[in-house]
Amino acid sequence: MLDSKGFDLWADGYDKAVGLSDEDNRYPFARYKDVLGSIFARVMEKGPCRVLDLGFGTGVLTARLYEAGCEVFGQDFSPNMISKAKAKMPGAKLFCGDFSKGLADEITANRFDAIVATYSLHHIPDADKPLFIRGLYALLNCGGTLLIGDVAFRTRAELEKCRAEAGDEWDDEEYYFVFDELEPLLPGLGFEKISHCAGILSLRRD
Repeated sequence: MLDSKGFDLWADGYDKAVGLSDEDNRYPFARYKDVLGSIFARVMEKGPCRVLDLGFGTGVLTARLYEAGCEVFGQDFSPNMISKAKAKMPGAKLFCGDFSKGLADEITANRFDAIVATYSLHHIPDADKPLFIRGLYALLNCGGTLLIGDVAFRTRAELEKCRAEAGDEWDDEEYYFVFDELEPLLPGLGFEKISHCAGILSLRRD
């Protein structure tokens, strides 16, 4: 698993590496663009709104939301990634820090119409995911939605099948989502399968 310095070193080539995995339809970023496109469309269903993006990286998704008129907040632990994202979104409120260890005070003081996380929450151990997600749920406005796009599977059997197919490319230091295991712990959780190794989990606050 890469730490913040590792992501700093990867910042310049990150988008290209992701794009190649997407185009080849292979783990871990198969149909990456479709994941981001679907999340963008769901956030924008009600028009421009206040959005929090956790682990926004170089701002691929967040910049589109920003350009569409959304008020953007974000937290990422890579200063180099933040610098690249800030250039695309000079008016966004972006904070540096490891969100798994806590969110910036400026973030927790606000409430959001949408909270998005794409290919970032797999760094949180499975045992910690329910509590972390409940914490994000508490930051949503009424009618707001949490959308997590990531390496994700409906069942543990699907995950194991992907692991076998990925072989040496599989990252044993990342904790991928298994919907069937999370659903009983998070009532109302939804899942949309996008590719053999990706999906979108959603939770709406009514």
